[in-house]
Amino acid sequence: MNTGATNPTYEKLAQRLRAQPKTWLVTGVAGFIGSHLLESLLQFGQQVVGVDNFATGHRRNLEEVRAVVGDTVWWRFRFSEGDIANLETCRSACKGVDYVLHQAGLGSVPRSIEDPVATHRANVDGFLNMLLAARDRGVARFVYATSSSVYGEHPALPRIEEAIGDLLSPYAVTKYVNELYARVFARLYGLHSIGLRYFNVFGPRQDPDGAYAAVIPKWIGLLLNNVPCPLYGDGANSRDFCYVANAVQANLLAATVEEEAALDQVYNIAFGQQTTLNELHAMIRDRLAHIRPGLRSLQPVSCPPRRGDIRHSWADIRKAARLLGYAPTHSVEQGLDAALEWYVSHLAEPTAA
Repeated sequence: MNTGATNPTYEKLAQRLRAQPKTWLVTGVAGFIGSHLLESLLQFGQQVVGVDNFATGHRRNLEEVRAVVGDTVWWRFRFSEGDIANLETCRSACKGVDYVLHQAGLGSVPRSIEDPVATHRANVDGFLNMLLAARDRGVARFVYATSSSVYGEHPALPRIEEAIGDLLSPYAVTKYVNELYARVFARLYGLHSIGLRYFNVFGPRQDPDGAYAAVIPKWIGLLLNNVPCPLYGDGANSRDFCYVANAVQANLLAATVEEEAALDQVYNIAFGQQTTLNELHAMIRDRLAHIRPGLRSLQPVSCPPRRGDIRHSWADIRKAARLLGYAPTHSVEQGLDAALEWYVSHLAEPTAA
């Protein structure tokens, strides 16, 4: 397993992209992962079209990318505010596009339990619209975000792509439906797609606010403001946390892979390591304690387990390594170290909407 800072396959791809620029569509471009895809693609000299309705994304993410890449590069990006639940929005966005990186949708298991209709509209209706638009516009490759939630409570660990368990939430259902639709579109219409089953992606720009915030930014924001973290269950629940740079790498490799056997598949995208929530809390608290020594004694608050939460999650990433050339460059510890400065500078005070 690669724990260093490079992946030679990905570095060669970056060189190839710079030499032969393409046009990419990133849906959900103002979101957490979408904005990182935008940043990397612009740095690699690509033309990028972006769509977002700001349901969960933020204009500040786009502004941050612009500040990173500079105005001499920013002109390569064309943004359209729109909702993928509207088919015409999708068709317009796909015009002249070589590759689609579909990140748009409503995340969060708890949100889907509370409002399954909204989750279905964004994640299933919107997904079908994007498939139709990509098919009709002759897009070369359709890469989409699916989720480790499709494994449900299958007892086998680590998770392998072929073994699906009972689904535990409407969110998981929508992601599995996406995979089924993608498979059918490949068979019927020849639209080649690749699904990336993300495992707990984290990093800069991930929203720390609200009831549905992911655990890492939520906890960091609380600790930086001297507030104890809620710990659902006994803390022995485990996750395979994946730094956002690993997810970006997987998207670009999937969009450009030339091996036919790699197409029309789904892949686990993670680091391939189990971390319990107790361990994660200690990692975060110890890092922040270097700048806030008083945090060393701050303990989490025990809360009842949440409905729909999976007990353990751990990815087998050998399929992605074999067929895509995927080699994650950041462990959870390395990802926390890489993102710490951003977290401290952005989360020490309540984040603006």
